[in-house]
Amino acid sequence: MELVVALGLIVFKVALLIAILLLLPLPLTWLERKIAGHIQQRMGPMRVGWHGLLQPVADGVKLLTKEDHIPAEADRFLFKLAPILALAPPFVVFVAVPFGESVSVLGTEITLYVSNMNVALLFVFAVIGIEVYGVIFGGWAANSKYAVLGSLRTCAQMISYEIPMGFAVIGVVMLAQSMSLLEIVRAQANVWNIVYQPVGFFVFFVAGLAQAQRIPFDLAEAEGDLGAGFHTEYSGIRFAFFMVSEYAIMLLTSVLAVILFFGGWNGVLVPLPPILWFLLKVAFFVYVFIWFRFTFPRYRYDQLMAIGWKVLLPLSMANIIITGVAFL
Repeated sequence: MELVVALGLIVFKVALLIAILLLLPLPLTWLERKIAGHIQQRMGPMRVGWHGLLQPVADGVKLLTKEDHIPAEADRFLFKLAPILALAPPFVVFVAVPFGESVSVLGTEITLYVSNMNVALLFVFAVIGIEVYGVIFGGWAANSKYAVLGSLRTCAQMISYEIPMGFAVIGVVMLAQSMSLLEIVRAQANVWNIVYQPVGFFVFFVAGLAQAQRIPFDLAEAEGDLGAGFHTEYSGIRFAFFMVSEYAIMLLTSVLAVILFFGGWNGVLVPLPPILWFLLKVAFFVYVFIWFRFTFPRYRYDQLMAIGWKVLLPLSMANIIITGVAFL
């Protein structure tokens, strides 16, 4: 009986995670438009529903009912596979991400994570790296010059920023003596890692912006010179897959920043429930992602490469050396 209950809980947690991640673009697109409007002294969405609250629902209906167009000269198999490859990895990694310790429901202890892996951090970086294949296949399969250029840019960008991003978290692993995300949060019970790893956080966050392909690092889908980049030829539900993937990666980067550098669900001063502390921190970083989009201009491609290889990589390596000398 206990085995059945345990399996039922796992299925429930996975289903809840998938539902939240699939519905995530609805509130986030509305929030993004509203923040953009206020930054630019506009009102943002106001027509569909009160203050435009139903606008994301209208957009969702539109995407679901649009014609699913595939270019005549496209590689049909890869064209259909690409959105799935882009969407699946950001969903899978949340299996290893904890949102708290545990809660008691009707006398039963329920953990706020699906799996407590002792190499969770390695698992996250390994799986999320697969997402780039969806972008590359999508651009290549479309048989369009703009799409191919966008996918090639993505390939170079991911390589350039995954390396310093991986190096940036080594200092955190050295301090916690573990690659388990739970143990990393527990190690910050007294002092958050941002105190000891400000350089590591800076490198991680900038690389996270590039991984999520958000402005100022959205060279893969730059409207000014590539139409829409790698997803130029996509429409309807397949385009929606790419959009959901982008928001899922933005949320994942925010969650990892909170877990690795800002104490996870550990609070300070104000006695709030741990899960509330966690959600507030994640919400702050999601807001920062949106704020950056409407504040900074897009980098040129040579500047993008220079920042990755000439700035972030040396900084991340120096951070590892300094951490090793100071703390070990």
